[in-house]
Amino acid sequence: MTKPFTTTDTEPLEPTSTPRKNFVRRFFSALGPGLITGAADDDPSGVATYSVAGARLGTSLLWTAAITWPLMATVQMMCARIGMVTGQGLAGAMRKKLPRPVIVLFAVLLLVGNTINIASDLAGMADAAEMLTGADSHWFVVLFGVGIAWATVRLRYYQIAMILKWLALTLFAYVITAFLVGPDWRDVAKAAFVPSVPSGREWWGALVAILGTTISPYLFYWQAGQEVEEEKAMGRRMLVQRVRASSTEIATRRLDVGVGTFFSNLVMFFIILTTALTLYRHGIANIETSRQAAEALAPLAGKFAALLYTVGIIGVGLLAIPTLAGSAAYAFAETFRWRHGLDLKFRGARYFYGVLIFSTSAGIALDFLNVNPIRALYWTAILNGLLAPLLLIGILMVASDRTVMAGQPSSTLSIGVVGATVLLMFAAAIGLFVF
Repeated sequence: MTKPFTTTDTEPLEPTSTPRKNFVRRFFSALGPGLITGAADDDPSGVATYSVAGARLGTSLLWTAAITWPLMATVQMMCARIGMVTGQGLAGAMRKKLPRPVIVLFAVLLLVGNTINIASDLAGMADAAEMLTGADSHWFVVLFGVGIAWATVRLRYYQIAMILKWLALTLFAYVITAFLVGPDWRDVAKAAFVPSVPSGREWWGALVAILGTTISPYLFYWQAGQEVEEEKAMGRRMLVQRVRASSTEIATRRLDVGVGTFFSNLVMFFIILTTALTLYRHGIANIETSRQAAEALAPLAGKFAALLYTVGIIGVGLLAIPTLAGSAAYAFAETFRWRHGLDLKFRGARYFYGVLIFSTSAGIALDFLNVNPIRALYWTAILNGLLAPLLLIGILMVASDRTVMAGQPSSTLSIGVVGATVLLMFAAAIGLFVF
C-alpha cells in the first residue's frame, strides 16, 4: 500500500527566515541531472552522426533539431518523473509492468549497444588526442578508458555530478565553430524551419540515426537513475522516503530537463550546419574518422575551428562514457536487484560496478580490433533508433499506471507526445527499409 504523501516525505521545510535566492541563482541551482543527461546526448557518437548527416546531405536535415527538442524533452522528463515518483530506476519500475525476460533482454541489448558506443567514443577521443599531441592513439584509448572507469568507481555521486556539469561547457566549442564558418543566416533559417522532402535510403538512414542519437535508450536509464541518486544525496535512503514528489520538485526538474535538452539540440544544429557549410559544400562526403573530419575542416573553416572541433570530441567523450557505462550498470542492477548507486563504495556494490568496469574494458578491447569508429558510431545510432521505440512502449506503460506511479502518472499531453515519438521512430525505421 502506498504511503500517503506529506511534505516531509519529499523535502524538508525551510525556515521562514531563509532568504529567497535571486532568479539567476535559482536557475543555475535547478540545473542537474537534466542538464547532464542532455549534454551527454552529444557524445562522440552524436558528433559523428551529425557530422556525417551534414557532410552527406548538407542543411537538408537542420529542421530535425526543432522537432527532436520537444520529443527528447518529453521523453527525458517522463523518465525523470518515473525515478522521482517511484523512488526507483527505470528497470526497477518496469519490473511491475513487464515480464522479467523482456526487462533482461532490454538490459542485455543496452549493454551491447553501449559497449560498442564506448569503443567508438574512445576511438574518437583518442584520434583527437593524437592530433593534438602526436602520440599514438592506442595509448589514449587505454588512458581515457581506465581513467574514466577509475574515476567513476572512486568518486562519489555529488563529485561526479559536479564534474559532468562543468564538462557540459565543452559543447560550446561546436556553437563557436559554426559562427567562425560565417553562414548566410537567411538560408540557415529556411533550412531550419522548412522540412525537406525525403529522398533515398541515405536520407532515411540519416533520419533514423539522428533520432536514435537524440532519443537514446541509455539516456532513459541514466535520467531515472540520477533522480534516485539525487534523492539519496538528500538523505532519503529508504524507498518509502522516495515515493512521490512535490509539485516544486517536478517543476524544478522540468526546467532542468528543458534547458538540458534545448542545449543538446542546439549543439546538434550547429554541428550539422558547420559540416554542411564546409565538407558538403566542397564535396567531402566520405568521412571515415573523426580525424578526417577535423583535418578537412582546417583548410575550409580555419585551424582554430578545427581545433575547437577536436577539443570538443574529447570533452564530450569524458562526459558521455560514464553515462553509457553507468546506465548499463543501473539496468542490470535494478533488473537483478543488486545493490547499486554511485554513492556506494566498490565493496558495497560489486556487481553494479562490475558491469560498469566490464562495459568500459570491453570498449577498450574492441578498439584494438581495427573497427572503423565513425562507421560503428553511425550504425550504433541506427540500432538505437530501432531499439528506442520498443523501450518507449514499456516506459509509457509505467508512466501511465496510477498505481505504479503512486497516484502521480504522467499527463495526457506527455503520454500523447511520447506516443507520437514512438510512431515517428517506427515510421522512420520503416522508411529506411522500404526506401
